[in-house]
This record gives sequence, structure tokens and C-alpha cells, in this order.
Amino acid sequence: MTDDDLQTLIDDATFDHAMGDSDAALAKLARATEAAPASFAAWHALAEVNFQLRRLDAALVAAERAHALRADDLFINTTLSRIWMERGDKAMAEKFGAQAKILGWKDQLQNPSAHQGGL
Repeated sequence: MTDDDLQTLIDDATFDHAMGDSDAALAKLARATEAAPASFAAWHALAEVNFQLRRLDAALVAAERAHALRADDLFINTTLSRIWMERGDKAMAEKFGAQAKILGWKDQLQNPSAHQGGL
């Protein structure tokens, strides 16, 4: 599977989920993660779809796989914070939430023009 094919599959799955066909979305994301187990985008999308479906165990597994691939990503840290909060583990939620804030501040310092007027 090419990178373009993979991205198309992830985009199609995201669209399916947005249109209410979560089973098709999960099937496509399963194909994506199987074909490209090192794809951060596929694991993160799978985490988000499962989270929105309240499948917290599956969401956590997918989010942890994405985090293992790209621990310095603001969005996966936010996703993990949300999952842990829903699971009732405030300490873990705060850990990942704090990491997301630090990554956000780091991005603001490195890209100030992208954040002008944000306060």
C-alpha cells in the first residue's frame, strides 16, 4: 500500500464515521493499521473513532500505539488525556494534558506567526 493509498483509506474511514457508518470506518482503519502498523495517522484515527463510540479500551490501545510512534505529538497527548479522563483516572489524564500543554507552548515559541491573535 502506498502512502497515498493509506491516506485515502484513513480519509475514507474518517468520512464514513462522520456520516454515521462507524462499522465501515473501523473496518477501513483495521485494514490501514494492519497494512501500515507504523502509521501514526491510522492509529490516531482509530483511537478517535473508538473514543467517540465510547469504546474506551480499544481507544486506549490505539492511542498508546500512536503515542509510541510519536510521543511528541500535541494531539495524541490530548487524545490520551481525554481517554484517561473518561476512564476515571484523573492522574493519568493530567499527565497527558500537561504534556499536551507543554507541546503547545513549544509550538507557539517555534512558530509565533502561526499563533498571532490567539490570546
